[in-house]
Amino acid sequence: MTKHIFVTGGVVSGLGKGITAASLGRLLKARGLKVAAQKLDPYINVDPGTMSPYQHGEVFVTADGAETDLDLGHYERFIDEELNSLSNLTTGRVYSSVIQKERRGEYLGSTVQTIPHITDEIKGSIRALAARTGADVLITEIGGTIGDIEGQPFIEAIRQIGREAGRGNALFIHVTLVPYLRASGEHKSKPTQHSVKELQGLGVSPDIIVLRSDEPIEDRGIFRKVADFCNVSEDCVISNVTLPNLYEAPLRLEEAGLARAVCRGLGLETPEPDLSEWREMVERMHSPRRSVRIGLVGKYVRLHDAYLSVAEALRHAAWAQDASAEIAWIDAEELEKPEGERLLSDLDGIIVPGGFGLRGTEGMLAAARYARERHLPYFGICLGMQTAVIEFARDAAGLAGANSGEFDPESPHKVIDFMPGQSESLDKGGTLRLGAWPCAVMPGTTLARCYGAAEVSERHRHRYEFSNDYRELLESKGLRLSGLSPDGRLVEAVELGGERFFVGVQYHPEFKSRPNRPHPLFTGFISAALEK
Repeated sequence: MTKHIFVTGGVVSGLGKGITAASLGRLLKARGLKVAAQKLDPYINVDPGTMSPYQHGEVFVTADGAETDLDLGHYERFIDEELNSLSNLTTGRVYSSVIQKERRGEYLGSTVQTIPHITDEIKGSIRALAARTGADVLITEIGGTIGDIEGQPFIEAIRQIGREAGRGNALFIHVTLVPYLRASGEHKSKPTQHSVKELQGLGVSPDIIVLRSDEPIEDRGIFRKVADFCNVSEDCVISNVTLPNLYEAPLRLEEAGLARAVCRGLGLETPEPDLSEWREMVERMHSPRRSVRIGLVGKYVRLHDAYLSVAEALRHAAWAQDASAEIAWIDAEELEKPEGERLLSDLDGIIVPGGFGLRGTEGMLAAARYARERHLPYFGICLGMQTAVIEFARDAAGLAGANSGEFDPESPHKVIDFMPGQSESLDKGGTLRLGAWPCAVMPGTTLARCYGAAEVSERHRHRYEFSNDYRELLESKGLRLSGLSPDGRLVEAVELGGERFFVGVQYHPEFKSRPNRPHPLFTGFISAALEK
């Protein structure tokens, strides 16, 4: 039977519950346990797919095509397990499902209520994930902050699961802020006490309390006070101080005894964890022998979390080569201004990530042209591939006015467009090409050198495609189609010939990169930038 761990947060949002949950997952997996992870989000959107990146950061896409919260990226990177559509649940999805069931008559005319219908729907999703994965332990994070009205049905649902599972089969972890007052030179535990009291008022008593702080908590009296007032053992009060590198978190939490407390609380007898590979990886991160400066040209760069997986994948690839990746965050619209090109002058490579809409695309075209003309390593992802194709069509193939059907429906040369069978009347949400799709890798290409495989599977999130009407012409001008769908119908990757790294892919390889196993395309890109 799957054992449950529920992670809640208190005092303020943005405490890093996701990192705590992901780190715990890594520690339990290192003890030989099969671990699955899940995020419950209280917002009413059905999924984050149509939300502004400035509102919610990156949309992380699972292999089975779910658009999910960015915390799932942390889970996959730390635990190194593929998550799925059941790994993220929002209030919007819960209510949508319940309403559909009511309209179908599944409740037999009963009055539909928060309890039991909404809570049963939440519980059903948690149990469905446990059944699908067969995990020894399922870690479920509840988004938001204790006291938020939106989160109350989720808290009630996990309370019920805890009671139904029985003692030793469910465990509650509460992550809270312990502020440091510089004026008095001391940490304050009162906000934690109030947060736990709020949680207890909802029927959940935490078994473990994780104290988040920017400064190390030197006063052991804080731990004793929290233990006494919150009714937990002192060794179940765990310090989690802000770290310069988030991949240190599992090591620090292991030293603090988090996994030991969890295993004891769940009655799990496990061997000592093997964290040697993770320790070696973190040590490499701290002692790079060289550095590389990468320009990330995007339209949402004011919020770095909008490109979280891309940034992490760049760092993974650099660390694997004993280097550090310095990211220059470049607003694509700035490249559209006179003298905007100066922002690209001191770079070792340019990466243009995904996005939607017209804004900033001319700046992305300028970045692609700059890299192509100067033989600078270039990596285009999704929209970054599309803008590179448009730029090549205009400036190398002489197709004046070439564009995407998304940006200019009246363009005389829509080199990026809907493919036959697609409809322009599609809704914005839930109609993208999503999830893992196979890609046949053409031999003798940069793609082939990086992957070392004839076929790969990568995750997608887009509506528009490379137009097959322009394949022959653009190939004749020097653009190489290096990745195709196995049936040859869809162009998945393009590149420029020779030894230089100039690659565009329609998919999102960043989602499959791991800190101890970087994605081969990011490795190839960083390698080319280091050799520049």
